[in-house]
Amino acid sequence: MITTHTLDNKPKNESIATLLAFILLPLSGLATDIYIPSLPSMAKSLAISDTHVQATLSLFLISYGVSQLFIGSILDSFGRYKLSLYALLIFALASLVIASTHNIYLIYLMRIIHGITTGAIIVAKRAYFVDMYQGEKLKHYLSLFTIIWSSGPIVAPFVGGYLQTAFGWESNFYFLAFYGFLMFVLEWLYSGETIKSYSEFKLKKITSIYIDMIKTSSFSLGIVMLGLAYSMVMVYNMTGPFILEHEMHLSPVIVGYSSLFLGLAWMTGGFISKGVLHFPFYHKMGVNLGLQLAFAVIMLITSAYVSNIFTILFFAFLIHTSAGFTFNNYFSYCLARFPKNAGIASGLTGGITYVIVSSLSYAVVALFPAHGETELSYSYASLIIPSVIIMAIIYTLRKPEEMD
Repeated sequence: MITTHTLDNKPKNESIATLLAFILLPLSGLATDIYIPSLPSMAKSLAISDTHVQATLSLFLISYGVSQLFIGSILDSFGRYKLSLYALLIFALASLVIASTHNIYLIYLMRIIHGITTGAIIVAKRAYFVDMYQGEKLKHYLSLFTIIWSSGPIVAPFVGGYLQTAFGWESNFYFLAFYGFLMFVLEWLYSGETIKSYSEFKLKKITSIYIDMIKTSSFSLGIVMLGLAYSMVMVYNMTGPFILEHEMHLSPVIVGYSSLFLGLAWMTGGFISKGVLHFPFYHKMGVNLGLQLAFAVIMLITSAYVSNIFTILFFAFLIHTSAGFTFNNYFSYCLARFPKNAGIASGLTGGITYVIVSSLSYAVVALFPAHGETELSYSYASLIIPSVIIMAIIYTLRKPEEMD
């Protein structure tokens, strides 16, 4: 692609800027998971149905995904720093609006703004690492993405459960506002522009890059695998609190601890993936998906005889660990696939992934409503089986040099 000019840009303090980039990577998980223990209370407080309050998650995911489809080309053409800085400020203001209103439609609008601004921030920070690092160091950082990202789902519901119990659901969004303002100040003080080659913002050229990326089957099918893997987590996030609070009569704090436990599962999958980084790709992915399918089948069978919080969390932990393993493998690959257009590759990867997640998870939840472990096992199976099929297609289409 033709570029307008090239600069040797560096942040004001590279080590602190890198640390801040890692801190911001879990923002999408933080923005969804912190108020998961509050979903039943929000529905009651706002006098709306469970489905309506679940839509706040779906709207965030849709806007987060769609925004990433376009934001990458803007970041490649106009830079990462200022756009992500402004996005942080807007994110914080939108959080304050949600915390101070009981109008569900205004909340919907603010959650859409949350999704758009989070998309800009996350894509910019992913591209930051491709801008700043190369070779083995870049591979090392990319392999940490899923592990670092999983800290959001681990910490957020744990904190959210206590905030809900002590102060109510609004406190979750006051917390997000504080986080946004704090990161805005730190980014302003220590970070800076990192892009080295500004691309011309020409629609025809940008469109051709998008088409070339999507036509690369290993890249596009890899994104589908990402969407299926993360949908498993989101399906639990949308149904788990209602199963535990409504059906099992447990407290929001317990829901928070449960989500923390499953966040550890996602992180465990990332660590396992990093530990077997040099193992044959298709062999380890085949074993992982085979185990995941077996876990879902056993969960379904045993749910007819025993079902409680311990059995739900046991099987969900195993399935989420496998999902984290899949996600980490394919996320690293997709981000490093097109280093010359890091912003577009990052945006396209995250964008399509979250569009898949938002639509697929909502459809699965509608098909298998939150009544208990049996429905949850059906939900998992409905996502794992397509994963096995897609992986088989990827294996069939692999190039000779990719043979295990």
